[in-house]
Amino acid sequence: MYNEIILSVLGIVICLGAFIVGVQWRSIIDKKYTEKKEHNAQNQADIILDKAKKEAELQKKTAILEAKDEWFKAKSEFERETAVKKDELRNDAQRIKEENIEIKNRQEVISKREIEFAARENFLNSKEKTLRTKDAELSRLLKQQNEKLERIAHMTQEEAKKNLFENLENQVRYECAQMIKERKDDARAEAEKEAREITLHAIQRCAADTTVESTVSVVHLPNDEMKGRIIGREGRNIRAFEEATGIDVIVDDTPEAVILSCFDPIRREIARLALEKLISDGRIHPGRIEELIKKSEVELNKKMKAAAEEVMYDLDVHGLKPKLVEMLGRLKYRTSYGQNVLQHSKEVAVLCGIIASELGFDSKIAVRAGLLHDIGKAIDRETEGTHSELGADLARRYGENDIICNAVAAHHEDVTAISHYPVIVQAADTISSTRPGVRRETLTNYVNRLSKLEEIADSFKGVSKSFVIQAGREIRAMVEPDSISDAEAEEMAAQIATKIQDEMEYPGQIKVTIIREIRYSEYAK
Repeated sequence: MYNEIILSVLGIVICLGAFIVGVQWRSIIDKKYTEKKEHNAQNQADIILDKAKKEAELQKKTAILEAKDEWFKAKSEFERETAVKKDELRNDAQRIKEENIEIKNRQEVISKREIEFAARENFLNSKEKTLRTKDAELSRLLKQQNEKLERIAHMTQEEAKKNLFENLENQVRYECAQMIKERKDDARAEAEKEAREITLHAIQRCAADTTVESTVSVVHLPNDEMKGRIIGREGRNIRAFEEATGIDVIVDDTPEAVILSCFDPIRREIARLALEKLISDGRIHPGRIEELIKKSEVELNKKMKAAAEEVMYDLDVHGLKPKLVEMLGRLKYRTSYGQNVLQHSKEVAVLCGIIASELGFDSKIAVRAGLLHDIGKAIDRETEGTHSELGADLARRYGENDIICNAVAAHHEDVTAISHYPVIVQAADTISSTRPGVRRETLTNYVNRLSKLEEIADSFKGVSKSFVIQAGREIRAMVEPDSISDAEAEEMAAQIATKIQDEMEYPGQIKVTIIREIRYSEYAK
């Protein structure tokens, strides 16, 4: 037992000694590792410091070289500018020297001319004295000749004057007659020119687009299934619709659309309104069709009346009887050679007012006559007779005075005119019916012609913007004032007019206006 304790103590002592020896060795090893690490760090720091010094030396040398290059460049530039300045000063000195020589030469020329002018003045003074002497001699000779003529003609000077005046009087009378005839001819020509100017002035102040090109209406559908509902079972819906409206409904392969065809625009518009209401409502059957067609008729009558009242308000025309207003509204859906008759009547009224004002007549009477001149076209498809005769009867029936009725009846020379207003209405009607862009011209061709005019104007250098106005009768090009002078602007107007004449076909004439500080105009005839 005792031996075992001794052995245990001895084992503990040995382990403790081994531990102490291990700790000492660990301490010695850590110290050596730390010294080695410090030595390596010191070496690395020395290497970095040497490298930094070398780089600093290199950058210093580079900066010195760059500074020297900049100095040499600045020196070269200074020497070059100095040489240029010296050349300029040398040239200025030479020019001043030449100018001094030229001034000296001019002074010599002026001195010579002064001497010549003095000599000419002396010569003219001597000539003046000679002319005075000859004038006195001529007066004396004329007196002698007059005395000889009196003795030869056996006539005193007073009698000769009287005889001469009689001959002159006869000659003056003949010349006056000739002059009066010339003045009359000039007056006729001037009257024609003035009438043309008034007409052109009226056209320029009133030129609205009234082109209509369709005799069908297209109704868009929400989907193609709606076509079957419009046709109905065994076609009963479409038959009822066509019988109630008097139009043809064309259902073809056009996606999501049906076409309404009829030469009567009022019936076609009623059908269009009714069909749109049916599509929106969704209940499509013969009873509902008749109900909505009646509502559409009432709605269209209100719309036509509103259109007529709007035109009357624009023209400041008052006092028309309700029936005349209703007839006037029907013209909104009446066309003549593709021209909307209500818009045509409004345009004729405006033209009549302008022409009457220019000629000194009552413009209100002229406007009223122009507005009502085609009122007969509202019933000419339902009643026998010409539209001018029917219009005059309507105007007379609803309280218009004789001047208005005669203007309506005589604007196509069917009856004798009793005032100047039928002639004014006839002129305005002709202007509105025959100006470019109104009749027998599709909207596509009309738009293409306007686009072509702007394209021609824009093709010229210096044009910043061009506008076609007056329904294609005038084109205005705005040019850049810095690049185009007044003379060049005037020349450009002629060039554009010539190019329009060469490349386009059009009725009438087109005015070309170039806008800068001053406007120049030319006509392509």
